[in-house]
Amino acid sequence: MEGISWDFFSLVRGIIGILVVILVAYALSDNRRRVDFRLVGIGLTLQLVFALSIIYIPFFSRILELGGAAFVKMMDFTSAGLSFLLGPYAAKTNGFIFLVHSLPIVIFFSALISLCYHWGIIQKIVGAFSWLLRKFVRISGAEGLVTCGNVFMGMAEAPVLIKNYVPTMNRSEIFLMMVAGMATISGGVMGTYVGMLGGDDPAARVLFAKHLLSASIMAVPGAVVVAKLLCPQTERIVDRPSSRSGEEGRRGNTLEAIASGASTGVKLMINIAAMLLVFISLVAMANYILKDLIGSWTGLNEWIVAWTDGRAEGLTFQFLLGVVTAPFMWLLGVPSEDLFLVGSLFGQKTILNEFVGYFQLQEWRAAGLFAYEKSVVMATYILCGFANIGSIGILLGGLGVLAPEKREIISRLGVRSLIGGSLVSLLSATVVGMLMG
Repeated sequence: MEGISWDFFSLVRGIIGILVVILVAYALSDNRRRVDFRLVGIGLTLQLVFALSIIYIPFFSRILELGGAAFVKMMDFTSAGLSFLLGPYAAKTNGFIFLVHSLPIVIFFSALISLCYHWGIIQKIVGAFSWLLRKFVRISGAEGLVTCGNVFMGMAEAPVLIKNYVPTMNRSEIFLMMVAGMATISGGVMGTYVGMLGGDDPAARVLFAKHLLSASIMAVPGAVVVAKLLCPQTERIVDRPSSRSGEEGRRGNTLEAIASGASTGVKLMINIAAMLLVFISLVAMANYILKDLIGSWTGLNEWIVAWTDGRAEGLTFQFLLGVVTAPFMWLLGVPSEDLFLVGSLFGQKTILNEFVGYFQLQEWRAAGLFAYEKSVVMATYILCGFANIGSIGILLGGLGVLAPEKREIISRLGVRSLIGGSLVSLLSATVVGMLMG
């Protein structure tokens, strides 16, 4: 896999990519006249400053690396529990097994996050991020709190931080909450992605943990930019106090918090395993029809393999998604040799889910199909988010319970929030790719 040296053309393509994402959001805006371009500019500047810091300033890069290393160390602690439960079957001597070595991390991280929430650690960190965010962009305290909360919690859990204020939030505030949920990932599943991408390589696990942490943080200002472009603030901002809004969800004692988090983690692990089994099986069925039947009978398989220099196996579901999205990936700055691969991953994430996307990324990376490391990094950022069709149902169900009177507004914003979350991930990937060269 080759590296890419920085050049002017790469910078130009990155700028074009940023403009394309902004123009798409602006074109889909429901009130273009009320777009606050000052807020958009500040949000983009925050993303650029953060990306520049982690790529070119050793101090900030080292902080993220330490955070990634700490994250990986927490993952290693899961091995002790697995060894007790599975004995010699927990060893990786026979290779990395996703069901055994990656999914159980969800349970431990879910319990750990629940414990930190019970102790008030999560609330303090989220509150600090929220305070910093509101210093730069004009959003309410409730918006800032839930947007930052999505970095650590899931799209269904983060709104609980402000559940007392959701019924009184206006349309633009609700939409930002939904986009932030789509554009970020929870701490509970981040360990699964790291384990999936890094496998047995400690250095690779730290690297991907660093990029996933970076992607989640960059998604915060990105969500503000895209959400306020798609659904501008037209009503007066009411800066509601939100410092005590997360206290009601705390458990009675430490053991109860751990048990509750572990129980949630078990449900999440089973849900992830079931989704992967079903979706990967459906893709295999689609590929049988497309490749083994249609592609084989028509001779398209051989032509596609030759046309893509072996990066595609033939007329597959992944290839079709890559063809559809490749032009857009070029505008975002993805290296030409990897357009179909990265485009296909984006399509799989949106139609299926990000777990399938990361699983496919790991397989293609292990097979050496990517020509450039930059493509792998950009794909990591593109996939980092819950923006898929299934997540619309999760948002509607979770927020509908918190604010039944807002259910009609929430349902109307479902598809737009999916678009917004996808644009945020693409924006972060474009910024990072542009600065990588």
